[in-house]
Amino acid sequence: MRILGIDPGIGICGFGLIETSSRTDAKALDFGVITTTMRAPLPSRLKELYESLQEVFKQTKPDVVSVEKLFFSKNITTGIAVAEARGLVLLVAEQNSLPIFEYTPNEIKKTLTGYGSAGKPQMQEMVRMHLGLEKKPRPDDAADALAAAITHALTRMV
Repeated sequence: MRILGIDPGIGICGFGLIETSSRTDAKALDFGVITTTMRAPLPSRLKELYESLQEVFKQTKPDVVSVEKLFFSKNITTGIAVAEARGLVLLVAEQNSLPIFEYTPNEIKKTLTGYGSAGKPQMQEMVRMHLGLEKKPRPDDAADALAAAITHALTRMV
């Protein structure tokens, strides 16, 4: 099964594709980030993100999509923009007739580390270990997307 994890964001949106046939054999096939033009109007950034997401889905050919839920934001303006980006992720997944699974940041952290408040370095290390990577995946947004995909593999696969 090919699982595409997404860490939604308007400025930086992480993606990570893993392949697995069981809970313990996941391997990373692709990961990275989509960036939008800073200082561009929000509608332009959303269009950029939408078109880039379509390309990522086309290139990676996932079987399912695992998306990080927007759980809490200290800055309401940033939170709204992230929610709009997340909506685009859900739209593109739906347009591709893909099953969508959603996990909160705490669920992802707890699944990978056993601790719902794990920091970025710990999460990157656990992603590296789960996928047998030589180095921690970077940037953080790509590691978070891979973590969302791993979470789906660990919690939903038999």
